[in-house]
Amino acid sequence: MPSKLDQLRTMTVVVADTGDLDAVRRLKPQDCTTNPTLLLKAAETPAYVHIIEEALAWGRSQGGSREGVVAAICDRLAVAFGTELANIVPGRVSTEVDADLSFDTEATLAKARAIIKAYEERGIGREKILIKIASTWEGIRAAEILEKEGIDCNLTLLFSQAQAQACAEAGVFLISPFVGRILDWHVKAGGGPYTGETDPGVVSVRKIYAAYKAQGIKTVVMGASFRNIGEIEALAGCDRLTISPALLDELAKAEGELPRKLSPDTIETIQPLPRLDEKSFRFALNEDAMATEKLSEGIRSFVKDLRGLRTLVAQRLDEAKAA
Repeated sequence: MPSKLDQLRTMTVVVADTGDLDAVRRLKPQDCTTNPTLLLKAAETPAYVHIIEEALAWGRSQGGSREGVVAAICDRLAVAFGTELANIVPGRVSTEVDADLSFDTEATLAKARAIIKAYEERGIGREKILIKIASTWEGIRAAEILEKEGIDCNLTLLFSQAQAQACAEAGVFLISPFVGRILDWHVKAGGGPYTGETDPGVVSVRKIYAAYKAQGIKTVVMGASFRNIGEIEALAGCDRLTISPALLDELAKAEGELPRKLSPDTIETIQPLPRLDEKSFRFALNEDAMATEKLSEGIRSFVKDLRGLRTLVAQRLDEAKAA
């Protein structure tokens, strides 16, 4: 019998959640996603020093403030790693807009357009890239505009039905509902023990998937942030799943039958929900303590790692000057 990973590939698009180029070559996913945490980890890996050195050399030739140069080098690093990934995977690469722009629609638009331009200058067309944006009201509005410009988006840090509905109404290409972080919140609140079937993160993604398919919504559902392969198995059949290399390896070694749990053929049609305006979106999100807390926490975490990457770049620039 094929491994559970091979079985999963027959019903779900498998995406690698990593900036590790060697892991992507070995695991052969369809798509790849990155975030500031993964980029920081990759930037500290000796195997990728050539990518860092190229970006630093470019940065030293740029004018402007030190802070501006550091930020520009970080952007170049994200696109450099993304270009390497885009040349490996047959599908899409998600590149994240700076998390500290999560509440600024205009700045998010400018950054997204700059990322696409940078990719195109490296010969990577926009059809290979997803712009990754936090699922705030401002982020969703930016994605709505970008989609109309032919720039597809991946709305991340998604924890609630309200966020999923607003993304669908905005016509975004793909959403990334987080599974493991939802589980973390409920465990910390004293819930559980949970199985794959009762895991609150799994339940949330299943509800979003069912709502989308029942209404004929074309936005892709890509489960993310997994803590164990039980969560992945419970979402077999979801449009896409983005999975860390460690869990992909575990699935590749796992034996036994992997039944399909999600299918558009088993969903009954339902009436669309009333459209969300800004006030109703913010109120619905505020009513969901888990989603409110995890969204804020996720943005803070990504901003922290973005600052860590900028600090690393600044240190490398200083070392070069001192040499």
